[in-house]
Amino acid sequence: MSENALKILTPEFISGISGMELRARLIVEGFLIGMHRSPYHGFSVEFAEHRQYFPGDDISNIDWKVYGRSDRLYIKQYEEETNLKAYILLDASKSMGFKRSGSLSKLEYSTYLAAGLIYLMMKQQDATGLAIYDESVRRFFEPHLTYSYMKLLLTELSELQPDNKTSTASALSTLAERIKRRGLIIVISDFLDDTKSVITALRHFRHRKNEVIAFHVMDDSELNLDFPADAVFADMETGERISTEVPALKSAYKRSVDNFIRDLKRKCFENDIDYSLLSTSTPFDKALSAYLTRRKKMF
Repeated sequence: MSENALKILTPEFISGISGMELRARLIVEGFLIGMHRSPYHGFSVEFAEHRQYFPGDDISNIDWKVYGRSDRLYIKQYEEETNLKAYILLDASKSMGFKRSGSLSKLEYSTYLAAGLIYLMMKQQDATGLAIYDESVRRFFEPHLTYSYMKLLLTELSELQPDNKTSTASALSTLAERIKRRGLIIVISDFLDDTKSVITALRHFRHRKNEVIAFHVMDDSELNLDFPADAVFADMETGERISTEVPALKSAYKRSVDNFIRDLKRKCFENDIDYSLLSTSTPFDKALSAYLTRRKKMF
């Protein structure tokens, strides 16, 4: 992947861009540039429009008619209408507001990821919807496929703030009853809930023949307990505080987190649910490639 594409795909770069639509476009364009020199080459990304030619592109896809009119090289995208309905289900509970100094919060990272996915899916002619939840479903948008609707969803993401306690299992069960038509379900959460209950809720979508991707978003310091030796921890949802010596807890904490992640990943695998662990420093190409992998299985 080129250096420029890698830079565009980093959360730090995207966070410095103003406007959710521009962030989404840059995430997708950076990903598409990188696909030509990455393991993702060969994926089908069908857009109903053109994009600028980049060195290394297959010249057989150049639209010479456009070149004749504009004297610029553009790649012809493949028009393929699909009946895919896609839903992004985003956890916006208070725990998602966690962040280290100078980093993105889990919710900020997740909104940028969701924006990139919405932009990519709609460009592929996939009708896309959005649900925001915490301990209950806060907002629900049915899938549609228009530019104005995409802007509505991106505006919703740009204004999103973390609130309330987490109840991923309960919210997902509610959404499984509301989503009637088979499609692609993308859940973005830190999954800080009872794993058994979360998997039961995700299985509801599978029982209805939906394809499911679980993006597990965590902060690096949550994964590794990278805090000062003496730290005070506060529960984001209850406000409860506890003082502790980090070195004394680090080994046991790391085992507990690793077991949590391993258990969630294994149970997702057992139920044919794609699982992807993302830290708030993970470039966005990992998530977009996971989406394309699952989408490819549907056609």
